[in-house]
Parts: sequence; C-alpha cells; structure tokens
Amino acid sequence: MNMIPFLTFSFFLLNFFSLSSSIISISVIPKTLSKSGDFVTIQWSGIQSPSKLDWLGIYSSPSSNHDNFIGYIFLSSVPEWESGSGSISIPLVNLRSGYQFRIFRWTESEVVPELVDHDHNPLPQTKHLLAESEEIGFEPGRGPEQVHLALTGREDEMRVMFVTPDGKESYVRYGLTRNGLGRVVKTRVVRYEREDMCDAPANSSIGWRDPGYIHDGIMLNLKKVKKYYYQVGSDSGGWSTIFSFVSHNGDSGETFAFLFGDMGTATPYLTFLRTQEESTSTIKWISRDIEALGNKPALISHIGDISYARGYSWLWDHFFSQIEPVASRVPYHVCIGNHEYDWPLQPWKPDWSSYGTDGGGECGVPYSYKFHMPGNSSEPTGMRAPATQNLYYSFDSGPVHFVYMSTETNFLPGSNQYDFLKHDLESVDRVKTPFVVFQGHRPMYTTSSGKKDVPLRKRMIEYLEPLLVKNNVNLVLWGHVHRYERFCPLSNFTCGSLVLNGEERKAFPVQVVIGMAGQDWQPIWAPREDHPSDPIYPQPLQSLYRGSEFGYMRLHATKEKLTLSYVGNHDGEVHDMVEILASGQVASDGIHDGPAAAEQMESNFSWYVKIGSVLMLGAFMGYIVRFMSHARKNVADKGWRPIKTEEI
Repeated sequence: MNMIPFLTFSFFLLNFFSLSSSIISISVIPKTLSKSGDFVTIQWSGIQSPSKLDWLGIYSSPSSNHDNFIGYIFLSSVPEWESGSGSISIPLVNLRSGYQFRIFRWTESEVVPELVDHDHNPLPQTKHLLAESEEIGFEPGRGPEQVHLALTGREDEMRVMFVTPDGKESYVRYGLTRNGLGRVVKTRVVRYEREDMCDAPANSSIGWRDPGYIHDGIMLNLKKVKKYYYQVGSDSGGWSTIFSFVSHNGDSGETFAFLFGDMGTATPYLTFLRTQEESTSTIKWISRDIEALGNKPALISHIGDISYARGYSWLWDHFFSQIEPVASRVPYHVCIGNHEYDWPLQPWKPDWSSYGTDGGGECGVPYSYKFHMPGNSSEPTGMRAPATQNLYYSFDSGPVHFVYMSTETNFLPGSNQYDFLKHDLESVDRVKTPFVVFQGHRPMYTTSSGKKDVPLRKRMIEYLEPLLVKNNVNLVLWGHVHRYERFCPLSNFTCGSLVLNGEERKAFPVQVVIGMAGQDWQPIWAPREDHPSDPIYPQPLQSLYRGSEFGYMRLHATKEKLTLSYVGNHDGEVHDMVEILASGQVASDGIHDGPAAAEQMESNFSWYVKIGSVLMLGAFMGYIVRFMSHARKNVADKGWRPIKTEEI
C-alpha cells in the first residue's frame, strides 16, 4: 500500500478538524448603517495556522451562495494576520439588502488556474468555511440615494434622478432657500428585471442584484442663474439631505464644463473585475473646480464607459454613490460606450465592426434606465430587453452647442442617428452658440496601437467627418483609448487651422481623445510600421500632445473664445491647453515654459480655481480620504499595463 497519499489525506483531515474544533469568531460593528459610505469594522480571532490565502468574503444579500460574493479581501493584507486575529474597516454601499461576511480557508494547492478574475489572478475558492458573521444592514427611512442631475433641453428645468428600495411615491421639493423648499413635484418610477438582461454575467446569479427603483423628477419654472436647494424622498420613506445647484441660462455668454471618458468606479475590496481607483481623484479635483466656480452654472460630460460594471450590478451602485457629491450639484451628461452596450446579438453588427461582449450582457439596460438625457433617441434590442435610450442628443449651454452620438449603434447614412446629427448640425444658431462641441465614445482619430477599430474609424471619417467639417464644428471629443491625445485641427488626416507665422488656414475641428479619467488598462502607442516589434513609438505630425497621466478636461467658453485645458490628477494642474476662436481658428495651443505661459494660463477659470482651492477640500476630501484610506486593495501591480485591444 502506498502510504504517501494516505498520510497526506490524514494530515489534511487533522488540520481541518483542528480548525473546526478551535473557536473562530467574527464580529461586525456597527450592526446598522445610516447611508452609503458609512464604515463597518470586521474583527476575527482564533484562526490556527493561518494561510496567506485565507480570505474574507463580502456578501449581499446575506442569503447568497458561497460562490456569489460581491468582493473579497485577503486576511494577509492585515499586518497581524499571522496571529490568527485581525480587523478590517471598509465603507459599504447600500445595495437595498443586508450584508454578511464569511471567512474561508484557501491554500495554494487548491488554486484553480482556470478560475481567474479580470486581472488573471485566481479567484478564491469556498470549500472550507471557517466562520460567518451575523447580518448587518442599513437603517430604513433614511431617504433615497444615488442622486444626480441632468438638463432636459429646456433652460428653466432641471431633472433629478435617484434610487429607492421600494418604489413608493416620492417627490422633489425645492426652492431658493434651504428653509424654503415650498415647490414640490412628483417623480415617475421605473425599474428593470433580471430577465431584461441579454447575457451573462448580467443575468446570472453571480452578477445580478436587485437594482431598486429609479425615480425621475423635473424641477420646473426655474429662474436663470439662481442657486436652488432641493431634497428628494417622501415622509414615509425618508428625505435625502438637502442638495443645491445653480440653474442655467441659455442666453449666458459663458460656459463651464468638465469632460472625460472611461472613468469607472472604485471599490474597497477585490472583485471579479478590475476596478478604477484613480476615478476617486478625478471626482476630487472636479469637486474642487465646482466649488471654485461658486454660483456659476456648469456641467459634467462623461463620454462612454461609465461604471465598467459589465454585468456585475453592484458596481453601478458604487459608481452613483461615488459621483453623487458632484452629480447632485451640476448636470451629469453621458453617452454610451462599448462597456454599457456590446453583446453578441446586438441588432446592428456589420461584418467590419469590432463589437464584442464588452457590455457583460447588460445590453444598455442599466444605462438606459439610470440616466435620462435630452431628446428621445432609442434603438430596439430585438430581445426582451427594452429599447436602448440616451444614444444621440444635443443641447445648448451658454455659447456652446453640445452634441452627443453613439458609436455603438448605426451611424451610417440612412440611419436615424445620421439623420439626427445632420439636421442638428445644420440647424445650429451660431449667433447664439458660436461654438459646437461634438462627442462620442470610440475615437475617429488615435495613434494608439489598437487595430480592431480601424474599419470603424474609416467609416467615421468617410461619413461623419464631412458633417463636422461642413458645419464648422469646433471641437470633437472621444474616449475609449485610456490616454490623452490632442490632434491638430483635422480633415481626412490633413492639418488645418493652426495659426503659424501669421498664416491662417482652413478651420477644421480640433480632435481630442480624453479617455483618461480612471480606467488603467492601457494601450500602447503605435510602433513604426517597418519595425513593429521595437518599443519605439513615433508621434505623428498630426498628434500635437500625448499624455499618460490620469485626468480630465476643463472647458471655459465665452462668445469670443473657447479654452480647453487638460488637468492632471497627480497634481490638479493644467498640463496642456488649446484656445479656439469663434471663427474656428486656433489662437494658441500647448503649455510652454516662461512668463508668457504663466500669463496664458491665467484665464477666468484659473482664477476661480485658485480662489476655490483655498476654500475647498473640506467635505469632499473627508469623504474621499475616509473611503480610500481603508479601501486600498492589496494588488502588487499598481502601474498601467499594456493590454489587448479587445480589453479597451
């Protein structure tokens, strides 16, 4: 008889029964939380012979099967883990269900190489439960959460959306003072079901969680450029805290906006997907800028790849909780990206397209329900899933006409989208709005190394670019590539309206890629065609600035000039800028050393930021510091990493 397997098995049983016979305890305090972002502390003790792979599973709802955790933390991330005792404090988001925490024993011999997360790290296994906590939850009656604003297309209105657990009748009350919320409007309520999703993981037991009920109300008859206070909820379900915003003025001679793509959200634990820690810095600096503006209206534009939930629904909840400090103060506008929409059976999928499975089976459903943009664009899914909305639309804000498109649905001539874009661009009142800013997700131009989207870009240049050039669009913004790149004013790869040596040329649109707000899966720049394997990435003539820092764009426009600035998250400072005149000509571009550069950067916006920076990082920094100081994940590789094109 071969004794080695028998002895190994005996040792395993001895170790397992030793663990089972020891008193392993786990406790959680507090037992009841008030709102998303509140912290819990999980304590444990009595674990004998701890393994580096022992882990804490986070479950919501508490009745979830062992494999259906929403996140996990390795106990070895705690300094005292080898003692068999420790504690971790993390913030929780209200998922409209309770939470439970479970500790599992996991050893290297039990790693299954085929079961990996998005980072290709093995997912922890659940064979050996050591302890489980009692359930904890959120206090009822504390009011709605995930509050966010949007413009409706009418300058005397402001839309507000939020989530409740039960869908009961809810309201928005608002007024010009905190104590004068005398105007009340009722909200409509919608929700979607697991059966509405198109594929896994969105419709699976692992990815699906109850999304709650989504409320939508419109504050009416607003006076121009006034600070309004508002609150959402009901007497029975509780009221939110009091928020405020500054109403817009369609006749204003000034526009402020913050623009970016591909931000995502952060979580205080590891999960099935890689999350975007840097997104918290983007929100932090934008919060600073909003504070600096004081009583001036502004808006946020997030051009695709919104939460990166990709079928794991609780990541949408994290996203909306994370943006609430800014989205409750200024309108938050979006357009659809591949990670909100793409799935195998999507109705428009030409042979040349690169559409895949990037939406995680969501097929645009959460995106369509959780946002309500101006206009009524929609496309049927061809399945039980409701029609996809918020695809293409436009609105005016001061001297700027903003236009949004969908790169994920049909944009070719003859499509509803093409007809809308053509008519909209041809109808702009350039006296009222001398500047036109056009936005979509996948870029028309990029010098990144990805090749999959080349056929799509060719058709965008063939069919959409003539509309942009003919109608004198000033600025075109794209996401999808997770870096910053500013091109010269372009038409069919030809530079146009640079002002050089006093010579003025044709005013073409300035194209900028701004997908650097949080997602850290990075493409590399394209190498030389004749030396594709060498790590040398020449910058083509058309590409004037390429940056690898996370960040966002800050836009300030008057009737005479539009200034677009690239703000880096690592320091909150401007690292590139371009100024476009109402004529379409580029007045100046880039940041250069010396006194002239300092004078160049002293725009009105810069002064607002300098003043506001002295007053700012109070409440929001407290929120972020509390969140992230306990939320850093124990991941060895923190840097940006090259990726395959299909992972963008």
